[in-house]
Amino acid sequence: MAFITYVLLAGMALGIQKRFSPEVLGLCASTALVWVVMEVLALLLGLYLATVRSDLSTFHLLAYSGYKYVGMILSVLTGLLFGSNGYYVVLAWTSSALMYFIVSVGRPSPPLPAGRPPSPGPASAPLSSRCALCGRQPWAPTAWAAPSPGSVSNST
Repeated sequence: MAFITYVLLAGMALGIQKRFSPEVLGLCASTALVWVVMEVLALLLGLYLATVRSDLSTFHLLAYSGYKYVGMILSVLTGLLFGSNGYYVVLAWTSSALMYFIVSVGRPSPPLPAGRPPSPGPASAPLSSRCALCGRQPWAPTAWAAPSPGSVSNST
């Protein structure tokens, strides 16, 4: 649902900026789909190379990668309302929130004996890579949404 909302909002944003054409919706949808596939493949490769056994299937990783579209939608809407400064502030905030969410969801919390801190295990590398990948990924597909400082005119 968020994927389709993002594609439609991208079309609306480009229409407001007078840069819309019907091919843009297909291009936006295919570009976003390629990013999702690349992200899931990179996560699967990272899990394989780090030899981490995980209960996460490919469909779980696909579902988690869809959470970024909520932040992308908020960023594009903020960019439309407040310009490029608001866009970049909200994009940084939503990317940070997404990184925190993915790391906290991906980290199992087994019961530990009292007084014993958790030791970093082999799962810390995929968590770090997932955090970096998920936090960085929303920046590229939404870069068009922030109008350049001189492109917005105030005349009606």
